[in-house]
Amino acid sequence: MGPTASGKTGVALELARHFPVEIVSVDSALVYRRMDIGTAKPDLATRLEVPHHLIDIIDPTGNYSAAQFCDDALEAMRGIVERNRVPLLTGGTMLYFKALQEGLSDLPAADADIRMVIDAMAVKAGWPAIHRELERIDPATAERLDPNDAQRIQRAMEIFYLTGKPMSELIAAGRSASLPYRMIPIALIPGDRAALHRRIAARFEEMLELGLINEVRALREDYDLKPSLPSMRCVGYRQVWQYLDGEFGLAALRDKAVAATRQLAKRQLTWLRAMPGVKAFDGLDEGLKGHIEAWLPEQLGR
Repeated sequence: MGPTASGKTGVALELARHFPVEIVSVDSALVYRRMDIGTAKPDLATRLEVPHHLIDIIDPTGNYSAAQFCDDALEAMRGIVERNRVPLLTGGTMLYFKALQEGLSDLPAADADIRMVIDAMAVKAGWPAIHRELERIDPATAERLDPNDAQRIQRAMEIFYLTGKPMSELIAAGRSASLPYRMIPIALIPGDRAALHRRIAARFEEMLELGLINEVRALREDYDLKPSLPSMRCVGYRQVWQYLDGEFGLAALRDKAVAATRQLAKRQLTWLRAMPGVKAFDGLDEGLKGHIEAWLPEQLGR
């Protein structure tokens, strides 16, 4: 586990050279087909070298939930174990890790009338204003959500209006998980936040050079997409969509996308620090792979 640009993929591939693993992606963006550049998706050669699961499984017009992830991940893990190999779960979608390990809470179903009211409030005041209201009633949930994350803010507000309780409280109550495996959780937590920010900026610049803008343009031409879809709210894709709509220029695109990615990394680190029993390594340490390879055999031998 780790924030964006912390080096998770590189470590996973190095471990695959030493242990009989197959990689299970724990990333809510990698599930979408044809969203390759902006998600830093492993290329075909890499995926042929090491088997990957839960990548390219739905079109960008679709929706994918934590519950679906748990079902798909457990199925993938079962197949990997039957092949006498080890599932290596790799990614930065902390909600998916939490759901898999702790189980999902029984949250109320969506209510179209309440969603309509919340949407009307957002049209009038803007999603950042709704986020500030969420901070008042459910600060724990608000802390991990971007002020413009309309889908998740709407859901958190909806749950509060339906139950009178914060979503964070209901999730904490949870229900018992039935994960039939022993987990060895490893987190890549950069010791130098400024260095992580530089890596984030450099990676987005590389995405632009690889053709991210053309990727989003082609998606818009080939699919019936809207900016409210979860796929187009992914960091980077949202900002390129706005750029293509003429809301701002290339310089602002860079600034806004990098700022949003830094905020994402901050939220991921907040989740990580709250997760118990996690072994942390400095994701920016030049000797990182060697440290993990030296530590891991002892854990596997227990």
